[in-house]
Parts: sequence; C-alpha cells; structure tokens
Amino acid sequence: MADDLEQRILAMLHARAATSTICPSDVAREASPEDWRPLMDPVRDAARRLVAAGRVEITQHGEVVDLDQAKGPIRIRLPRRT
Repeated sequence: MADDLEQRILAMLHARAATSTICPSDVAREASPEDWRPLMDPVRDAARRLVAAGRVEITQHGEVVDLDQAKGPIRIRLPRRT
C-alpha cells in the first residue's frame, strides 16, 4: 500500500498544473472513497518518504515546512526550482 500511495501522490500532482498542491485527504479519498480517514496517516507517511527522496515538498500557508514539525493542515506539491 505504501508504494501505491506514493504513486497516487505523484500521479495526482503530475495531472495538475505545476504550481498546484494537493491535500493528503485528496489522495486518501481517491484510494478508498468510502473509508478514507484511516489512510490519512499512511498518506502523510508516503509524503514524508517522497520529501526524503526530493520528489515533493510539504507546505503550510504556501511556505515549505518540515512535516515532522507541522501542526494542522498541510499541502503537498512538486518541488519548486528557484
């Protein structure tokens, strides 16, 4: 399931504009529309692994944050090149 969630995150991001973000609940709802809430922590864990691999960034209020330090809602996006 972990690889599936990582692939879902990346697929959802690549299907949107390069500047778009997604919510972990978007991924959980796509994976299990009827029972998505139990997937929230696994989706966040998948995002954490993708951050470690340099494939996504986690944001709050448009700013990149450390997922381990984030409190409250987060967004996932593709890395921005400056």
